[in-house]
Amino acid sequence: MTAPSSEYDSIAELYDAWSRSVTEDVSFYVEEALDAGGPVVELGVGTGRIAIPVALAGVRVIGVDSSPGMLDVCRRRAEAAGVGGWIDLREGDLRRPPVEERVRLVTAPFRSLLHLASDDARLAALAAARALLEPGGRLVFDVFAPSREDIEETHGRWIEREPGIWERADWDEQRGVLTLGVRGPSGQTEMAISWLPTERWRELLEQAGFEGIELYGWFDRRRYRGGEDSVWIARRPG
Repeated sequence: MTAPSSEYDSIAELYDAWSRSVTEDVSFYVEEALDAGGPVVELGVGTGRIAIPVALAGVRVIGVDSSPGMLDVCRRRAEAAGVGGWIDLREGDLRRPPVEERVRLVTAPFRSLLHLASDDARLAALAAARALLEPGGRLVFDVFAPSREDIEETHGRWIEREPGIWERADWDEQRGVLTLGVRGPSGQTEMAISWLPTERWRELLEQAGFEGIELYGWFDRRRYRGGEDSVWIARRPG
C-alpha cells in the first residue's frame, strides 16, 4: 500500500517485514499479468511485493511509486531475484504516472488507491490509469471498507502485527478516514487511508469512462456479497 507522497520513505527498510504475511493477492495479480502480457503498469509498486513475482513469471513491469526509499528497496530486491532488467521503476504520482507507453493491464494492488483523499483525486487517478490502457485493456485493483468488528477491535490500540513491528488504527467513521501509525526498529510513520462504499467505487469507475466492471469479494474471484474487501476489474472501451 503506497501513497501519493513519501510517507513510506521512513519505513522503506521496515516494509517487507511489516507486510510479510500479505500473500493472498500475489497469485491473483500474477495471473492477471500473464493473461494480459507485458509490460504491465503497477501503480504503487512499493518494494516489489507483487512486481517481482510478476517479473519472475516472465512479464515485464513498469512500476510507479512516489517514495524514493521504497523504489530503492524494490530495485535491490529485483536485482537480488535476478529480474532487475524486467522491472522499470519510475518515481511519480498515481494521478500523474510518468508513463508514455500504452499497455493491456494497469494494476494498483494492496489498496493503494485508498491513499487518495478526495473524489477529485480518485477520478484523476482512475482517468490517468484509463489513459495508459490500450482499447479493451483492464484496470485491476483492490480496496476495502472496514467492518464494525474491525473498528471496535483495533481502534486506538497499538497492536504488534509482526515481531517488533507495531501498528495503531484510529478510525474516523464520519469522514471515512483511517489514520494508521506504524513503528518498528528501523522507522516509523503515520498515514491517512480513505475508504468508500463499493457503490461509490463503481460510480467513480463509470465516471472515469470504464465499462465491463467486475467486482469480486476476494482474490479467488468469489462473487462479492458484502464484506470488507473488494477486488475490481474494469475495462477501457474499445
